Formats: sequence, structure tokens, C-alpha cells
Amino acid sequence: MLTRTCLNLYAAAAWAAQPLLRRKLARRGVAEPGYLHAVEERFGRYTTPRPPMPAGGGALVWVHAVSLGETRAAALLVEALRARLPGMRLLLTHGTATGRAEGEKLLRAGDVQVWQPWDTRGAVRRFLRHFRPSVGVLMETEIWPNLVHECAAHGVPLALANARLSEKSLRSAQRAGWLMRPAYAALAAVWAQTEADAARLRALGAPVAGVLGNLKFDARPDAALLARGQAWRAGLARLTSGPAARPVILLASSREGEEQALAEQILALGQNSSAQAAMKNEADAARAEHGARAALAAPARLAPSMESSAEPSTEQWPTQSLVQSPLQSPVQWLVVPRHPQRFDAVAALLAARGLRVSRRSQWGGPGAEQGAEPGDGPPQAAGGLPPAAGAADVWLGDSLGEMPAYYALADVALLGASFAPLGGQNLIEAAACGCPVVMGPHTFNFAQAADMAQAAGAARRVADMAEGVAVARALAADAHARAAMSQAARDFASAHRGAAARTAQAVLALLPGAGAAEGAAAGAPPF
Repeated sequence: MLTRTCLNLYAAAAWAAQPLLRRKLARRGVAEPGYLHAVEERFGRYTTPRPPMPAGGGALVWVHAVSLGETRAAALLVEALRARLPGMRLLLTHGTATGRAEGEKLLRAGDVQVWQPWDTRGAVRRFLRHFRPSVGVLMETEIWPNLVHECAAHGVPLALANARLSEKSLRSAQRAGWLMRPAYAALAAVWAQTEADAARLRALGAPVAGVLGNLKFDARPDAALLARGQAWRAGLARLTSGPAARPVILLASSREGEEQALAEQILALGQNSSAQAAMKNEADAARAEHGARAALAAPARLAPSMESSAEPSTEQWPTQSLVQSPLQSPVQWLVVPRHPQRFDAVAALLAARGLRVSRRSQWGGPGAEQGAEPGDGPPQAAGGLPPAAGAADVWLGDSLGEMPAYYALADVALLGASFAPLGGQNLIEAAACGCPVVMGPHTFNFAQAADMAQAAGAARRVADMAEGVAVARALAADAHARAAMSQAARDFASAHRGAAARTAQAVLALLPGAGAAEGAAAGAPPF
């Protein structure tokens, strides 16, 4: 009785929040127009019909992947499911514009992609009545109480796949235990990434049916993207007229506050090319002034020197102290923000600190459409890089879907969201690309993966951004240590594959049979 009362209170709050959701979508849509697409789907009003099943039967498998990372993990599961379930149709739902854009790549003929319904009873019931999925799979962390309870009421088996739960999230869920414990308990199955995740999920009453590993280990970097990053690296060497590219240090999937911290470190190291130019001008001016003073002080020495330039000067101007020291060798910094809506803000932040910025979206070529109109980029001179890129202090990776290229370009990656108390981004993609990782102290979102990577020699942990930059620069300068970490990263990624096949088999076990599932859904009460 208490559970029903609590759920009724939550349902009333979710219903009352609908006007706030509409306003939020309108605000987000200013920067990301994708949020303005098919808004009524969020409220359970769908115009896209349920896909027909092929002759001989089939199943409509519903996969919910809220955002970009979950969608990429879902892609691996979907591929494994298609191989095992001929005639499968995919119902793909999302919560963010980036997730939906990425999800379009997964669709085949007969598949459907829509927004996840807002968690009101009415919206969820309309969604289930309209599409009648055979089975539902939520990716990683997405638990919505009304959605879970309505699926159970409608006979739709609903599982949580690739499930993870940090200590912080566990504490939050326990504070709302009156709502979240019944929701977790109502799931048909939960498949955890790690034993630690499984223990935390069980503490909330979740029916953990297995520890199947992390789907993201099954991802293999796109060879074309790796080649693109290597071409940029070769182009950098040509632009800077050196036998090899200057080292590239990447801040990967950065979050708010981290770009500012990196900028401060760059400036502290004297890496600002504008500051270097000013120092060089100061040195040239001082040298000229010194020469003029020497000429006035010793006019008799001018005549011999005019007759012959072979006589060496006995006075040497100490210019080396005014220009960059060998310890502070040039580094090409690369920043890739996690969220595309922050691309412009990060570019402005870096420029405001006096750093020269070259934006990926302005280079042109494949993948450059995000942030600029196609064709807006300047002529490409070397490896797809415009000439101005060679003079930039920081490259801004303002594109989507090119992380493997950025990892292939970089010597070392600083792990975003780990230098602020945000839990860290997933380092598995970096490892698969063979990019050594330096991570900050905050990796609670992927604690076990971070610990395993460190133990395997694929990553190093530091206390803050200052130490992270120092360690990254040391690795970039040490080819032997960097090569060892790169190989360790690849070995680490390949050693943990297989979760996609295991999870797909678990999903199939939930299917009661496509025909039976469809009949049960068709008989659901007409809410």
C-alpha cells in the first residue's frame, strides 16, 4: 500500500512537470535544433507506425539508449542481436539529441526510432500500446519508475543491460528508496558490468542475473578514422617544418572547468605562441639596442669589421634565456569537449586567455560538418590541415564521431571529467585506439575499468591537472615509455571483449516468443 501511494505521488509530480519539460526542450533547441524535432513523441503521441513483422514471425526489440555513449554501446548489442535473431525489428529510443543523431546509424529497413516517453503513466501507456514491443532493454543506468512498472503491468519483459551503479548513485537511490527500490525490483533482469556494480545493484533489490562485462570493450576503432588521425599527425609535421610532428596532448571529452584548468597550465608553461612571439620581439629589440650601444662605445672597431665579416664577435648576447627553453619544447594541445553545445563557449574561453585556437570544423574534409557549414573550411595544405593550424596553440575538436581520429592523432590523452568531481569519462575507447591515458582523481563512474587500466599499465593516475600535464608531457617526450603504454592499452582492451555476445544471448532468453509477446501486448488494457 505504501509503495502504491509513493508511486502515485511520483506520478502526480511527473505529470505536473510536463510544462517545465516543454520549456526546457525549447531552451535546448536554440543551441541544438534536434531537441525541437517530434516534441509530441516525448508525451506519448507517436505518428510513426509500429513496424510490421516479416513473414514467418519476428520480434520487435526495444532498446533505450539515452545519450551518445549509451547509443554506441547499444550499437554493439544490436549487431549481436541481429546475428542471432533473424527477422528482428529494432525500436530505438533516446533522451538526447546527440543520442538520437548517433542512433540513426543503427537503423535498417523496418526499424523505428523515436523519443523515450516522459515518465508519466499516460505517456508510457500510449507508447506501449502503440508499439507493443516484444522485449525492452534499458542501457546502463536509465531507470524510470513509471516506465518500469507499466512494462511489468503490460507483460513486456524489461531488462537493464551493461548496468553500472557508482557508490554516489547508490547513495542517491537509497535516499529515494521508497521510489527506486520497487522500480529496480520490478525489472525482469539486470546484467551488470562488474561484480562491484552487481553488489550495489542488489543492495537496491535489483534482480541481477549475471555479470556479463562491459559492452564497450567490444568496440573496434574505425580504421578510416584512425587513418584520418594519422594523416593529421603527418600534416602537423609538414606544417611545422620538422622531421616529426611535435607531440600532441589531448584533453578528451572535457567537461566544464577542465578547459580553464588546462589553459592555466598551458599559460604557466609559456606555451602560448603569442607570448613566445612577444618574447622573441623583445629579444630582437634588446639585441639591436645592445649592438647600437656597443657601436657608440667603440667606433674604432667598426672599420675592420666593415672590411671583413670573418672576425668573430667577442661579445655574445644571451638570447637563449629570453626564448623558450628546451625543457618547454612546443606541444600541440588538443581539446575535445564532451558536449557539442559547449563547443563555442570553449573556443571563446580559450581565446579569451590569449590562446590561438584552430577549430576542427573549419578544416574541411569528412567529419567537419559539426560547427560549420560544409565547405566553410580553408584550403587543406597538409594531411587535411589548413596552414593556420600549424600556428595554433590549441586545436578544438568540435566534431562528432571522430574520437578515434583524435586518439590516433594524440601521443597522450588526459581523461575528461576526471579532473573535476564528475566521475570520469570511459577510457575504453582510448585504450582500443592504443592511446596512453592520464586520469585525474575522479573516476567513480568507471571505477573498476579505471583501476584495471592502471594495473595493466594502460593508464596513470594523478592528483590534479597540473600533475596531469606534467606527466603527459613527460610521456610525450619518452618514446619508449609511450610505446609500452600504447601496447598495454591495446592488450587491455582486447582482453575484456565478449560482453556483446553474452548480453545478446541473455536478451533472447527473455523473449517469450515473438508471436506470444505480440499477442499479450495487443491484449493490453486500452488506457
